[in-house]
Amino acid sequence: MTHSQLIETMKMVNFYPHNPAEVELIETHISYVFIAGDIVYKVKKPVKFDFLDFTSLEKRKFYCEEELKLNRRLAPDTYLDVVAISRDAQGNITLGNGVEVIDYAVRMKKLPLDRMLKTLLFKGLIDKEIMDNVAEKIAAFHQQAQTGGHIDAMGGIKNIRRNQEENFTETINYINITIPEYQYKFIKDYVEIFLVEKKALFKKRVTDHKIRDGHGDLHLEHICIADEIIIFDCIEFNERFRYGDVAEDVAFLTMELDFNGYPQHTDTFVQSYIKHSGDADLLTLLNFYRCYYAYVRGKVTSFRLDQKEITGNERRQITKNAAQYFDLAYTYAARLDKPALILTAGLMGSGKSYQARALAARFGAEIIRTDLLRKELFNIKYLDRRYEDFGQGIYSDDNSRLVYDKVYDLAAQKIKQGKAVIIDASFKKRVERQKALQLAQKFGVHFYILECTCSDEIVKNRLEKRIQENDNASDGRWELFQEQKNDFDAINEVAASCYFKIDTSANPEITRQEIIRKIKLENSRV
Repeated sequence: MTHSQLIETMKMVNFYPHNPAEVELIETHISYVFIAGDIVYKVKKPVKFDFLDFTSLEKRKFYCEEELKLNRRLAPDTYLDVVAISRDAQGNITLGNGVEVIDYAVRMKKLPLDRMLKTLLFKGLIDKEIMDNVAEKIAAFHQQAQTGGHIDAMGGIKNIRRNQEENFTETINYINITIPEYQYKFIKDYVEIFLVEKKALFKKRVTDHKIRDGHGDLHLEHICIADEIIIFDCIEFNERFRYGDVAEDVAFLTMELDFNGYPQHTDTFVQSYIKHSGDADLLTLLNFYRCYYAYVRGKVTSFRLDQKEITGNERRQITKNAAQYFDLAYTYAARLDKPALILTAGLMGSGKSYQARALAARFGAEIIRTDLLRKELFNIKYLDRRYEDFGQGIYSDDNSRLVYDKVYDLAAQKIKQGKAVIIDASFKKRVERQKALQLAQKFGVHFYILECTCSDEIVKNRLEKRIQENDNASDGRWELFQEQKNDFDAINEVAASCYFKIDTSANPEITRQEIIRKIKLENSRV
């Protein structure tokens, strides 16, 4: 009997004793999943990869039993049993022990697809209470999960380094295909620095028993929000993928939330997990492990490009998806570990706001934009135009001083909360830049000025386009540009190491990459 005969037999409704109306087959790279009405049978493929071996009947039985045992920790009523698939005396394939056992299946209840976390998130049906409940269940699971001995060894820095180095080795061939070279080098350097700087913390995690026999695969599709929260389909085939810091499960799930566009739920989940677990040290490790898992997803997706049978459209989509995961890994690596104060300064239309947004997205920084704050302070809708003469009305020196004072108050609040801050303003006066520097010195945080420049012709085009589209809070106009230019104090009061100049008329991405690398490196130092 060939394996294909087994599959064809299990696709028939009369194979099952509960007489389902239909049978649906879902095939993955390691399993066949037969959805037979309200019961699901999962059969492991007789395959071998670097990370698993299902080639013998004994191994498939063992891993079926492991899947049942491990998943009952979080879904005890969903995973029913392991059933034999046999041939009877007449040679027919049947469920249960017969004359000859030919395979095994994990039998489980079918879960409602419309109640999966990913589906509910897409429909906007997940609130803070639900995320808190999910966090509470995972925290309680981690508390009860096995630890010590061989499990602890997986949390040692030697094993963590091996996992990371494996990533970089296995993605060399995808540089400038799915991962840009600058991202590859940046992430590699970030990982090495983090492993050195946080060596004591990794050791503390082991002694604090934070290395557990966890889930290992907390996809959004593996969490069902029904009458109770059901978390299923953990890694059973390789202990190395399941044993690890509890921060890894949290990082995997929150990386999934970020990748799918739900960062607000990420924050809720993390804060709830810390509340229920008391594990505040976890915050220091989250971006490191998120970076790792996003990189793994980029790597695994890239592997699909090696399949010769994929079409051109499939290849383009795979490349795009892999690049998105690698870009997310780069973002996690670039996030600042400690507060910093960054000014984006320059004339109107120079591209300050765009650069502020681009840097904030990488650094995880908060933006304070004077154009928005000014309108808010004077009770003006942010798209309402106030075409004042230069230095008049809401743009008078007194009112501008009021705006900047408010900016410094807000920046101080955010720095106290441990956040990096980018202030998006012209900072045309040296005295205001010096006040910002004094604020950074007061709180002992790194300080940087990024001056945006471009040609007058491009400024004119940008300002005229902005007026036509009316989609920007700025009231900057070409007729005021020269006056602002004449009123701008040259930036020469800070050390060269704190000052960057970026020409936004060309392609500023290269300069921005250099800025991110320098600021991240300085911010990471102990």
